[in-house]
Amino acid sequence: MRRFKQKYINRSKKNRDNRIQLSDHFTYGRLLRFVLSPVLMMLFTSLYGIVDGFFVSNFVGKTPFAAVNLIMPVAMALGTVGFMVGTGGSALVSMMLGQGKKELANQYFSMLVYVTAGFSFLLSLAGFRFAPQIAAALGATGELFDNCVLYGRILFLSTTPFVLQNVFNSFCVTAEKPEMSLKISVCAGCTNIILDFLFIAVFRWGIAGAAIATAMGEWVGGVVPLVYFSRKNDSLLRLTGTKFVGSVLVKTCINGSSEMVSSLSASVVNILYNFQLMRLAGENGVAAYGIIMYVNFIFMAIYLGYSIGSSPVVSYHYGAGNQGELQNMFRKGLVCMGGGGLLLTLLAELLNGPLVRIFAGYDAELFAITSHGFRLYALAFLLMGLNIWGSAFFTALNNGTVSAIISFLRSLVFQTAAVFLLPLLTGIDGIWLAIVAAELLAAVLTGCFFAAKRKRYHYF
Repeated sequence: MRRFKQKYINRSKKNRDNRIQLSDHFTYGRLLRFVLSPVLMMLFTSLYGIVDGFFVSNFVGKTPFAAVNLIMPVAMALGTVGFMVGTGGSALVSMMLGQGKKELANQYFSMLVYVTAGFSFLLSLAGFRFAPQIAAALGATGELFDNCVLYGRILFLSTTPFVLQNVFNSFCVTAEKPEMSLKISVCAGCTNIILDFLFIAVFRWGIAGAAIATAMGEWVGGVVPLVYFSRKNDSLLRLTGTKFVGSVLVKTCINGSSEMVSSLSASVVNILYNFQLMRLAGENGVAAYGIIMYVNFIFMAIYLGYSIGSSPVVSYHYGAGNQGELQNMFRKGLVCMGGGGLLLTLLAELLNGPLVRIFAGYDAELFAITSHGFRLYALAFLLMGLNIWGSAFFTALNNGTVSAIISFLRSLVFQTAAVFLLPLLTGIDGIWLAIVAAELLAAVLTGCFFAAKRKRYHYF
């Protein structure tokens, strides 16, 4: 018994020694190990829509598949509240931890989770009630309308756990538990995949089965971390009694507004893309864009995962006044995002055919339009990572204004202008190239902000 107890103590000590902490000096190896869990976590989170799209496209039909693509951006838009609170709140809480104010950090963390849960419940009720009006506003009619309402209402019922999952994705990293968020995301993703197969391929529940499977995965992703942080644990954070502090909520919302703007704008822009494609290419165009978005989710998840994983480190050292470590994180971020962008762009071009065939192999016309569009769209991956990380870097520095400007212009203004103007010059190719033009303009803007703010933050 004594040997067993000593063995347990030694193992626990070894785990503590190997655990990467926010206060550490990060080499490339240590940094990549630390962000690996958030990257994989985002990849599994992105599986929700992708798996639904695969099963609906291959087992239900093209019209239900188009319905998923039409209503999904709206459901994702509601979930952006979680990104805002998660990123903005984790930056503030990490800074408190860096200043040695652990009790205050836990109070802020608890308040933000409670307020977010209540607000997202109201969003859930509103989404369910107005699902028919939303589907009609998107231009859906007939069978497409019925499928949109059915799929959307089921998803709206799981808005609260979906929002909480997005909140905890960031706070798990702040709590020095990135591996926990990965495990939860894997469980949620596997739940979605297994139930999609059962409900769609086996039980033949159609689009309703796809929505139920996604909702069940979101419940796993949102409730499990809620239970974990509600109990005594060995992380830096725990849900405790707290009081409402309006200034903290406002600062969190302002600081995390860039991530919310980015995600919300993506949903709005997706709707605009669908309108343009419906006009220029009909239902095939909408389906093609949906497929491209699924592949885009995979690549963008890598950039988002790195940003989520590295941001608390930046916030910690900024709060602690460690300029040397801040400069270290800035240099490594540039190298990782620049090199990653080049690698992912090459992979996207080389794997174009196999990736598109997963979703459109059954329809030659759909495959052709999707493959051509993706070759043009994939050029955006070269600069996308730098822009996402650049915005997140300023969020980590608690400069929500600059971060929001970058996100707002990049994801909404630049893309909206491009998606309306470029098709006038190049037809449907202009829609696929709109994202490329937007990322190029955003890269110039991000570079200007880095140069303008260097004396204030001393990151180079």
